[in-house]
Amino acid sequence: MALLEDLQWRHAVKAYDPTKKVSQKDLNKILEAARLAPTSSGLQPFRVIVVEDQQLKERMVQGALNPEVMKDCSQVLVFAAWDSYSSEKIDKVYDYHTDVRDLPRGRFGSYTDKIKELYNGQTAEDHFAHTARQTYIALGLAMAQAAELKIDSTPAEGFSNDVVDEMLGLRALGLKSVTLLYLGYRDLEKDYLSHMKKVRIPMEEFIIKK
Repeated sequence: MALLEDLQWRHAVKAYDPTKKVSQKDLNKILEAARLAPTSSGLQPFRVIVVEDQQLKERMVQGALNPEVMKDCSQVLVFAAWDSYSSEKIDKVYDYHTDVRDLPRGRFGSYTDKIKELYNGQTAEDHFAHTARQTYIALGLAMAQAAELKIDSTPAEGFSNDVVDEMLGLRALGLKSVTLLYLGYRDLEKDYLSHMKKVRIPMEEFIIKK
């Protein structure tokens, strides 16, 4: 019931109090929830960039649909996915897996050979479409953890990917931004949703049984 109560409490905040900051301790919990998210083949093909610098946030607002939200929030989390798969990236991840588990490298070779063959037959666009989808699982868990801590959040796709990628130097890291998560504490006077009922489609309409 606690998780459901937390999800009932949260909403996509439309105005943040710029004087209130999320503590490093709480931020670390939110980031850990994202890090522990399940991903396809356990590859974790994305990274989370934490933006706290105010000047950088203000430069990133170019093209954003809610620039004041980005500027006034405590932190902006940028979920950025691999721009493509490669045999080298896959081997690096699985070498790490076997090292941590005290297993010989190549222990999962028959499996990694299969996924390498799969991705080698796809385009870079196909790869990014797949890696980008993985970020949304981590995004959801980060929002849930934030809600449990009573920290407000706003997921955002309304921003300029080109601006964010350039400002953060993501291309050089083989990454492309997918979505943002604003964190902070709501401004009760300016956040119009704070005083409205939460609205979702009724369960009997939302769930389709066969």
